[in-house]
Amino acid sequence: MQLRGGAAAVFLAVLIVFPTTDAFNVTSMLDKHPEFSTFNHYLSVTQLAPEINRRRTITVCVVDNPGMADLLAKHLTLGGIKNVLSYHVLLDYFDAKKLHQITDGSALAATMYQATGSAPGSSGFVNITDLSRGKVGFSPEDNGGNISATFVKSVEAQPYDISIIQISNLLPSYEAEAPAPAPSQVNITKLMSAHGCKVFADTLAGSPAETTFEGNIDSGLTIFCPGDEAMKSFLPKYKNLTAADQQSLLEYHAIPFYESLPGLRSNNGLTSTLATVGNKFVFTVQNDGTDVTIITKLVTAKIVNTLVDNQPLAIYQVNKVLIPPELSKLGGLAPAPAPGPAAESPKSSKSKHKSPPAPPGPSESPADGPDGDVADQNSSGAEMVQIGGGILGALILTVWSTFLQL
Repeated sequence: MQLRGGAAAVFLAVLIVFPTTDAFNVTSMLDKHPEFSTFNHYLSVTQLAPEINRRRTITVCVVDNPGMADLLAKHLTLGGIKNVLSYHVLLDYFDAKKLHQITDGSALAATMYQATGSAPGSSGFVNITDLSRGKVGFSPEDNGGNISATFVKSVEAQPYDISIIQISNLLPSYEAEAPAPAPSQVNITKLMSAHGCKVFADTLAGSPAETTFEGNIDSGLTIFCPGDEAMKSFLPKYKNLTAADQQSLLEYHAIPFYESLPGLRSNNGLTSTLATVGNKFVFTVQNDGTDVTIITKLVTAKIVNTLVDNQPLAIYQVNKVLIPPELSKLGGLAPAPAPGPAAESPKSSKSKHKSPPAPPGPSESPADGPDGDVADQNSSGAEMVQIGGGILGALILTVWSTFLQL
């Protein structure tokens, strides 16, 4: 019995050290509640449900079937309906307990509509207010403090990934109801300029790379734009490049498919870019806890902000300019070492290029970064993975061996 108890303790330790997180399906969760069938139906037909399912730490504010009648009576396009429903998906977790324990009595929550980049000003935010007598109110951020809807009940929850709550009625949003532009009509340089990447956007504008970016929006595009300070300090080196190298560097900052931030966290590995030709111009996506890093031979950049996340387009701000090893001559950098013998296939894309080899592993000596500093890529991540894998294997073998001795 002592052996069995010891084995159970070890097995419990495995679960604690290496927890698992179950994915959720918002439409399946709502299927159990027919009073929300209309809301659930439009989550599916607008393709908003898959976007919700790719996220974590969110709250879906649903209304019952009669509550959807007023919206449908406006005969909006599917794009307009999607915007309105997106406005009811909060990018934070609020269950009944948290709603009644809001710090200072109110909170401002961003919505998926705000994340699309189409919401003008603060129109993509929702105010949540803890009212008297146990009531909680919801209103648009620019509504002058007037309460537009109230909390009714908690519907479903998977702490702390998703909470589905019912509110009394839909929140008003004239901006969300406006017709949404088709993806190919989106002005990506304007979006980046308005959200902290103006220098990169101005550099892209008029370049042949801009045409490449725009040609991939409909089929899927994810852009990693350097912030203004990073790009501004890099411009002197950029201007010394040939026109062809300038185009390659700009196209190196995008991948030819849509990827959400949770997707980037879970789908680590070698990735093709718009600049990929044969076995050149690839980088590695790697999560570091909740952070997502983009690793080249010369630079490790981190995603610091989400500018747009509206399938098929995502735009993320990074804290450094991404420098491909093929352009290591920038700033007089030493040539990058040759790639190692092991190569993994990059993520599949619609690019016609062959799968490039993996970039050199983190154990190799980094070259100097573009700003004269040694690149911050190192081997600690790989070592931690190896150590973590060894611990997991040892724990599993211990459990198995103990049960065999029972």
